[in-house]
Amino acid sequence: MPLTPAQTDRAIGAVLGSAAGDALGAGYEFGPPLPDDQPVHMAGGGSFDWEPGEWTDDTSMAVPIAQVLADGGSLDDEASLDRIVAAWAEWALSATDIGVQTSTLLDALPEPTAAAARRQAAEHYAANPRHAGGNGTLMRTGPVALGYLGDGREDALAAAARAVSDLTHGDPDAGDACVLWSLAVRHAVREGVVDLTAQLPWLPADRRARWAAVIAEAEESQPADFAKNGWVVQALQGAWSALHHGADLVDVLERAVRGGRDTDTVAAIAGALAGAAHGAAAVPAGWRQKLHGWPGLDADDLADLAVRAVGGAPGAA
Repeated sequence: MPLTPAQTDRAIGAVLGSAAGDALGAGYEFGPPLPDDQPVHMAGGGSFDWEPGEWTDDTSMAVPIAQVLADGGSLDDEASLDRIVAAWAEWALSATDIGVQTSTLLDALPEPTAAAARRQAAEHYAANPRHAGGNGTLMRTGPVALGYLGDGREDALAAAARAVSDLTHGDPDAGDACVLWSLAVRHAVREGVVDLTAQLPWLPADRRARWAAVIAEAEESQPADFAKNGWVVQALQGAWSALHHGADLVDVLERAVRGGRDTDTVAAIAGALAGAAHGAAAVPAGWRQKLHGWPGLDADDLADLAVRAVGGAPGAA
């Protein structure tokens, strides 16, 4: 699908917005909620002593997805999923920070393939059905939508979002959240507006009412109200609350970070959708100049990946 300049800017925004939220929240991770009037800075630090503007595992795990799409791959192709899992396994060898559930899975892989990863994730969920719904798939789902912006691609995107989620998390909640968010990113890139409830028809019919209630609760609450935001459902609620109440991308990301606890992940999730709606131009230049992280990329590299993922020419960002 040929994109307008505004749509291309929003596609880039989905990737940069998520990385910006990730880096903004990195220094506040595991901390308590912050007062509404407390400034939020992209200053690094935190539990893992991040550099200012350095992204964390949220963006690092999204990068291989964007790279596959940028190289013309499809997420319904097993070889592409193999490539993603192999990249994650390589990254994990030297990663500063990895979520517990993802780390457990990657450490136990007998081989770095999609089939092995899916099997491990499914077995983990079967053995731990109440403790397998972490937010580690929702944090990385933003780029998935960029390969499915064309007319009538909603079904394919829903399947792809769930397939990528299933590589590390077998809990249906994780897959459902990724389907909703990825479709919302697609809609925002295409139309310039956010609409999460409109994506409910792509969930199994027996789960739609529950997710409608989850979304409604987020709209009536603030990010800090979702104290268990390491769980994918409350991570989505914290991010959606920030989006629902935020005036612009910066306001959305600051609200997400002020919610406390898993700040980098909630802000990364919110940033993907806020960036898809407001565009890359909404990411402050000072933030963009600082952004960097594994595997040795910066904001311009992320923008180039986004442009290529939607079918643009390299260097056109």
